[in-house]
Amino acid sequence: MDKRHVIAEIKRLASMSGGRPPGRERFEKETGIRQGEWYPHLWLRWGDALQEAGFAPNELARKFDRSVVLQKYVSLIRELGHVPLHAELRVKARSDPSFPSHSVFSGIGSKTALLTAVREYCKENQFADVLSLLPSEQEAGPQPYIKEKEKKALTGYVYLMKSGRHFKIGRTNSIGRREWELGIKIPIPPSTLHAIETDDPIGVEAYWHRRFADKRGEGEWFNLLPVDIAAFKKWRKIA
Repeated sequence: MDKRHVIAEIKRLASMSGGRPPGRERFEKETGIRQGEWYPHLWLRWGDALQEAGFAPNELARKFDRSVVLQKYVSLIRELGHVPLHAELRVKARSDPSFPSHSVFSGIGSKTALLTAVREYCKENQFADVLSLLPSEQEAGPQPYIKEKEKKALTGYVYLMKSGRHFKIGRTNSIGRREWELGIKIPIPPSTLHAIETDDPIGVEAYWHRRFADKRGEGEWFNLLPVDIAAFKKWRKIA
């Protein structure tokens, strides 16, 4: 592995996150470069790689007080008008350097634990508007146990396909099969431009449909610009 390539990728991901350098796990997911390809012959610690890429030690990680984390989460709920999806937390962190990464929220616990903490925070601060947007305590309760094989079956793809001048954003468990299905239904066979692998295909698809709502035609078809396509292609895997 070329050290210069790793450093270039670190800088690229940091530029996509408002200057915040990527953690080791995010770097591996986004680039496919595994720890064994740079450790120990290039660097002994991930922090050393970040430093060599130009990020000072005090920029490598941000520590947030619990109340600040909850306040940020509440602010995003107000901004969106609903409890944020996992993908929306990632998008916010990328666009706002002051916003905690999704892993900071995971540090509070499960989604149920996080919503419980948010609910208590809103009650203490009398944020009735946000409380009205939260699911009930019964709805936010523990979810039934899902076997590992069932979990894997939930993984899917959100795709961007082109047919003529138009673009389709949808979800599927098999890109090749979906392209074939559409190919026999429409005059111009579609071609897949990009696919995002995710364990939340419904949520990720809904995000992109909302983002391009003003460019929507019929159904899942959109009139997109090159900048829109480039934005979609930046997302590789959302887990």
